[in-house]
Amino acid sequence: MKFEKLLEELKRLRLPADKFAIFGSGPMSVRGMRESNDLDIIVKKDLWDRLDKRFLIRSDSGGIVLGSIDVAKDWLPWFDDIDELIDTADIIGGFRYVKLEHVLKWKREMSREKDRKDVKLIEEYMRNHPQQ
Repeated sequence: MKFEKLLEELKRLRLPADKFAIFGSGPMSVRGMRESNDLDIIVKKDLWDRLDKRFLIRSDSGGIVLGSIDVAKDWLPWFDDIDELIDTADIIGGFRYVKLEHVLKWKREMSREKDRKDVKLIEEYMRNHPQQ
């Protein structure tokens, strides 16, 4: 699925903009590094509690599945403070995206084959765009 379609799907959810941020491969997709097949978002506790009461479909990781969007209340064991990741996220096109440095840290630690490829893409992007 094209990234723009994923963002449209997210927009239709009408989530409060300051209560979530796009994580996973989304921060890479918005910068043109590669396409995403789904969208991972992290949400603050109060939004999680509201969504948890309304939606029953769960992902393998325990998140809430909303169509092509996987909602997570945490990103453990890699990050303890979800609020900080959301509050310091880059705002691009009206959406918050977890900073690339955090995506890079997570992908280095996951170290799956796809993550190792993403690490190279992110490192190259950061070299060519030092201001971001």
